[in-house]
Amino acid sequence: MAANDKIRLGLIGAGGMGSGDAGYALSLPNVEMTAISDIYSGRLERAKERWGSGLYATRDYRELLARKDVDAVIIATPDHWHSRITIAALEAGKDVYCEKPMVHRVEEGLKVVEAQKRTGRILQIGSQYVSSLVFEKARQLLEQGAIGQLNMVEAWLDRNTALGAWQYSLPTDATPDTVDWDRFLGHAPKRPFEPVRVFRWRNYDDYGTGVAGDLFVHLLSGLHLVTNSLGPTKVYASGGLRFWKDGRDAPDVVLALLEYPKTSTHPEFTMALRVNLASGTAQEQFGFRFVGSGGQMTTTMAGITLNRTPREVAPGNTISTFSKKVQRDFLDRYQKQYPAQRPDADSMRPLSEERYTPPASHNAHLDHHKNFHAAVRSRTPFIEDGVYGFRAAGPALLCNLSLAQDRAFYWDPEKMRIADGAKK
Repeated sequence: MAANDKIRLGLIGAGGMGSGDAGYALSLPNVEMTAISDIYSGRLERAKERWGSGLYATRDYRELLARKDVDAVIIATPDHWHSRITIAALEAGKDVYCEKPMVHRVEEGLKVVEAQKRTGRILQIGSQYVSSLVFEKARQLLEQGAIGQLNMVEAWLDRNTALGAWQYSLPTDATPDTVDWDRFLGHAPKRPFEPVRVFRWRNYDDYGTGVAGDLFVHLLSGLHLVTNSLGPTKVYASGGLRFWKDGRDAPDVVLALLEYPKTSTHPEFTMALRVNLASGTAQEQFGFRFVGSGGQMTTTMAGITLNRTPREVAPGNTISTFSKKVQRDFLDRYQKQYPAQRPDADSMRPLSEERYTPPASHNAHLDHHKNFHAAVRSRTPFIEDGVYGFRAAGPALLCNLSLAQDRAFYWDPEKMRIADGAKK
């Protein structure tokens, strides 16, 4: 496909993320929307209002995939449909931009990876941190040793609003006539029609993946870019439903610990994750703190703050409980070993702070779609393909399993599968 050839796009799932993704894609040159699929007729109508009355619209995504005037698709359905529709789209010869998490269950991941390999189509997962200039700069700083030897990473994403906790609006015309309930359920357990499950599906394990799949996976995608890691080897999570007791079964507070092995560029480190959907803050709080032997690096989508603390040049002493004779002997040897350093000088270590901010025009969401469409035209996959997507989604979904079963899970980041509990 030449750079000036038009990419004809189909949208499967026209909710908030799907419509947002479509908006970014359509802002790019030589991209047009030709077809849309959604199980709610109101969103099909709204799509035609926004993108033209001639848009082909259907409740059945298979009809969209069968069309010759669709080159690529955006998949922004509830999570429990991601793997099925992604595989079907790849097999139909379409390139795919699939919202994160790539899969609803861990066992689905390798099937998607295999389908991408088998079909040779472009697959990109929609976690925009991977296209962020901020995270690319953090990767460079870490590789340059800006904070010394990495040993721990903390990441958090806290919210304190109803919409941030997925209490999305319910349309007043939601009935079995306007919503294809059976198609929404798909392979999920059968139950009577409940509009709240359609429009707030993130709250329910049957269709969503909770804070782990919605938010942890973002943090892990960014972490893997910065640290050049394939993923953790051990996952343990704790938490529960503390505030949003509105009928949902997805926890609103989750904390997790992940153990990362040594890589070619970094030693082993521990990752601490936190999401709280009733955090008591006025605004959403998001960030990473990379902790090393020589400083700390705090990263958000808005920029980086780098604090450097040089390593001590002398270890100090704890000789006050020794006899005076031993103290004198110790200090004599100490001063010979560290001649330019007073025994109490560690408190005088200087601290420097540096800040990095991306250009005002930088938009990671938009750049992520630019990267997808560049891959479609060049036929060279972007870094966040099926393998990258599953290496973030797999450990994130293990957090849900760990929480449900109250135990740690071991993960093989190279083979991308649950491992036995033996210490590697």
